[in-house]
Amino acid sequence: MGIIAALVIGAIAGWLAGLIVRGAGFGLIGNMVVGIIGALVASWLLPRLGVGLGGSAIRDILNATIGACIVLVIVSMIRRG
Repeated sequence: MGIIAALVIGAIAGWLAGLIVRGAGFGLIGNMVVGIIGALVASWLLPRLGVGLGGSAIRDILNATIGACIVLVIVSMIRRG
């Protein structure tokens, strides 16, 4: 996947994660950055857990959204202290 595609998928995933994890968002731009970080987390974590969602751009968006939700929950837990 190219860098532009990864950025677009991460941005979409961050936006979706902001909708899913209510109250833990950082605004549109912040959620997009979290989505990009979440895509990296998901690409590392999900294969180790044995989670496979098929193969397509939809799969990439789902994986990145799962990772972004994980990142948002962790960051919101740290922020609330």
